[in-house]
Amino acid sequence: MKRYPAYVLAAALLLLAGCASVDTSPPAPAGEPSPARVPDPTVIAPPDASAQTRPVPGGEGVPGAELPAAAEPPPLPPASGNRAVIALLDRAQADAGAERPDAASATLERALRIEPRNARLWHELAQLRLAQGQYAQAIALAQKSNSFAGAQRPLQALNWRVIGEARIAQGNADAGQKALNRAAALEQP
Repeated sequence: MKRYPAYVLAAALLLLAGCASVDTSPPAPAGEPSPARVPDPTVIAPPDASAQTRPVPGGEGVPGAELPAAAEPPPLPPASGNRAVIALLDRAQADAGAERPDAASATLERALRIEPRNARLWHELAQLRLAQGQYAQAIALAQKSNSFAGAQRPLQALNWRVIGEARIAQGNADAGQKALNRAAALEQP
C-alpha cells in the first residue's frame, strides 16, 4: 500500500470539505428572499427559543412522542482517512438530501464493504433507516455503530438519539426516553 505524506492527505481532505460546502445555487433576485437551504441530515440543529421539543417521525398519537431538543453536540471526528470512503459518504449524504434513500443506502453499504468497522458509516445508515421508518433496523444499526464507536462520545450520543426516536416511533415511549436520557448524559462535557 502506497503511503502518502500527511500534507497530501490533509490537502485532499480540505479539497473534499471545500467541495462539499460550495453553494452552487444562483443568488436570489433583488427583493426576493433567498431559497431555503436543505439541511445536512448529519447535523442536529440547535434548538430555537420558540420550540423546545420536536416531533418524532411516525410518533403521532404516541404518548411521550415529543423529544427534548438536543444541545449542539461537539463536532464528530473525520469519518475516515480513506479518500474513497469519504467520497462515498459525501455521495450518500447528497443522495439522502435529494430524497434518494435507496441510492444513499447502496452507497453507504459500499463504503461499509471498504471499512466494515467504521462507526460513523453505521450511524449514517441508522439515520437513513430511521428516516425511512425502518425503526427496528435503525436501532440495530445504531447499536452496531456504538459497538465500534470506542470513546467517541458525540457519536455515541447521536446513536442513542436514533435509538430513542426509533423506540418512541415504535410506541415504546419509556424505552425511548431512557435512550434519550443516555444521549443527553453523553452530550455533557
